[in-house]
Amino acid sequence: MDEIHKMPDWKNWLKAVVDSREPGQALLVTGSARMETWRQSGDSLAGRYLSFRLHPISVREWCEQQGGTASAALERLMQRGGFPEPCLAENPVDADRWRQQYFTDLIREDIVEYSRLHEINTMRLFVELLRERVGSPLSLASIARDLAVSPTTLKRYLDILQALYIVFTIHPWHRNITRAILQTPKVYFFDTGLVRGDDGIRLENAVATMLLKHVHFLHDARGKSTGLHYIRTKDGAEVDFALSEDERLTHLIECKLADTRVHRALAGFADKFPQAEAIQLVRDLRQEE
Repeated sequence: MDEIHKMPDWKNWLKAVVDSREPGQALLVTGSARMETWRQSGDSLAGRYLSFRLHPISVREWCEQQGGTASAALERLMQRGGFPEPCLAENPVDADRWRQQYFTDLIREDIVEYSRLHEINTMRLFVELLRERVGSPLSLASIARDLAVSPTTLKRYLDILQALYIVFTIHPWHRNITRAILQTPKVYFFDTGLVRGDDGIRLENAVATMLLKHVHFLHDARGKSTGLHYIRTKDGAEVDFALSEDERLTHLIECKLADTRVHRALAGFADKFPQAEAIQLVRDLRQEE
């Protein structure tokens, strides 16, 4: 059953179907990002379903389905993004046309359902600014001054963009969840093709999307309490990504285009968190070390 959330009173109807189905009968219910938002209101389906989040194509999936090397797959995903239509398109022009239309429709139609019509232009400008701030600590107060709106308004816009799976944010690692949420997040796009920046920024965004996919898989399919973060000290020492499980760091990951020297902050955090596996991911590496 696809796009079932467009039917009036869909949750009550689906609840009845689930409760009265034949023994052994399986139901697969799929929908857009809006389904996740509308699932939070109305009658509960608790205990009647298992939820899976469907992410863009990863390097592993591309290699398994299309063949080729991991480096070639990564290069394609950095340029095209992992959404099926632009990623699988033979012609890069077709991929660009699809993305332009997708982005326009998303702003014009989907976002209108969450905000007022006159806010569309401000929302579009906000997204354009985010495209240039990927991987950097996000100051909503600074952007709010540029757009002449309040930080509270931008926080609502960011919540809408996350609800529609356009962007996602990661927060700095902290054992205290409340303190982590209050600290400055970094923003990434689910579609790497929307990122404006050099290859280093695109690489970081592509890695972020695939790490989030891995974290969500462990949560959805294995029932593990996992998280994706970055890690940073007050003096500015930073590692791009940190994975956690049950409030314990499991991986530290730093992305580099070609720099093979061990990242000083990564080495420092590796000493501080010896239980975590420390990885420096270098795209242009002659041999693995």
